[in-house]
Amino acid sequence: MQVAGESQCKVYQFDVSELTTILIVASIVGSGLITGLLFAFSNFVMRALAQLPPDKGMFAMQRVNETIINPIFLALFFGTPLLCLVIAVTSAPILDEPGRLWLFSGAVAYLAGPFGITLLFNVPLNNRLARANNTGVEVIWPKYQKSWQRWNHLRTCIGIVSLACLATGLGTVDA
Repeated sequence: MQVAGESQCKVYQFDVSELTTILIVASIVGSGLITGLLFAFSNFVMRALAQLPPDKGMFAMQRVNETIINPIFLALFFGTPLLCLVIAVTSAPILDEPGRLWLFSGAVAYLAGPFGITLLFNVPLNNRLARANNTGVEVIWPKYQKSWQRWNHLRTCIGIVSLACLATGLGTVDA
């Protein structure tokens, strides 16, 4: 029997452990997507561009760098480090609890690797490439490729480590 004024709607309330799990899973998905993108560039995209004549390869990379700036990429690129920052900050005081050291390590690795290296090294290289024209392309493009790929390989490897740590943390944490 319903008392006047009572609503039959029940609002589902998340508890902290459910929110923690959602946060960790979202960070794994985001870091997996970004790291997978970086892996693709390391594995075959840059190799394919290197096989083009320098002016065509440079032009294609300039287009990639323009096209990648879109709402979906930006949400992942900036949302994932935000999630990782929350994980790192909330895990730091309780590193002795099961899974927390793994989560902290994975979050910090993501912030340093796929996010940090991108901002500190790959983006400035992309910005210089964007300003380049075909004058000197024979020097500019190979130099860009060498430097960009070195940083990309590093951020990809760190991203893989980050994913492994986050996944291990998810599997062992007492949310």
